[in-house]
Amino acid sequence: MGEDSQGGRLPLIAGNWKMFKTSAEGAGFVRELAEELGEVKDREVMVAPPFTGLCEAAKAAEGTSIKVAAQDVFWEWEGAYTGEVSATMLADLGVAGAIIGHSERRRYFGETDESVAKKVWAALEQGLLPIMCVGEIEEEREAGLTEEVLGRQVPAGLASVPHEHGGRVAIAYEPVWAIGTGRTATPEVAQEAIGFVRGLVGEAMGKQAAEAVRILYGGSVGPHNIDELMDQMDIDGVLVGGASLQVASFARIVKYEKP
Repeated sequence: MGEDSQGGRLPLIAGNWKMFKTSAEGAGFVRELAEELGEVKDREVMVAPPFTGLCEAAKAAEGTSIKVAAQDVFWEWEGAYTGEVSATMLADLGVAGAIIGHSERRRYFGETDESVAKKVWAALEQGLLPIMCVGEIEEEREAGLTEEVLGRQVPAGLASVPHEHGGRVAIAYEPVWAIGTGRTATPEVAQEAIGFVRGLVGEAMGKQAAEAVRILYGGSVGPHNIDELMDQMDIDGVLVGGASLQVASFARIVKYEKP
């Protein structure tokens, strides 16, 4: 999982729709995007609809190059957990991955490093790709605490992952100050942080895992900056918010070309 035909890291372009699109709108988007993209071999493409749209989006994605991810997942398989959705249920729908620990989940819904770790494990157990989100808020960056925050979030979130399965996890570095604000970390700043994250993976799980794990950048990604971002050595893809809601802009992101 996550390797290209030459054994390198397969770029991952993922669109997080957040709380947008009805079931019908999402399915229509997937069909239109599939027609726009055709067959995609050298990069992995995912879209993450709300829970209500997963079933129809997964059906629309069948036979295409597009995969579907959920925006969250719970760590138990079943039980008295009102409002939660398990990895078993997601896999049953044909969902391929799950975004875990997004800053909005951490900020508004009490997500913690510990719950992120349990969700990562649950996703892996059901064959889903966990896209584990990490990143600092503006105040932490201004205080010079970026590395301290990442140094806590990354190993904590990976705590339940066996070292040999490190390559089955994707990590999205999202500086919270850049999400939906129009402020984007420069490609150089993003590379510096993501290179640091890769080093943390190496410390926690070993060199092989660090070389295999895909690390994405997220935070006001768009057609205007995708080529330069993907030209950075350690950036293996992007997690896209607002620009993933329109077929034209997301297709351009998927079709990035390095300068």
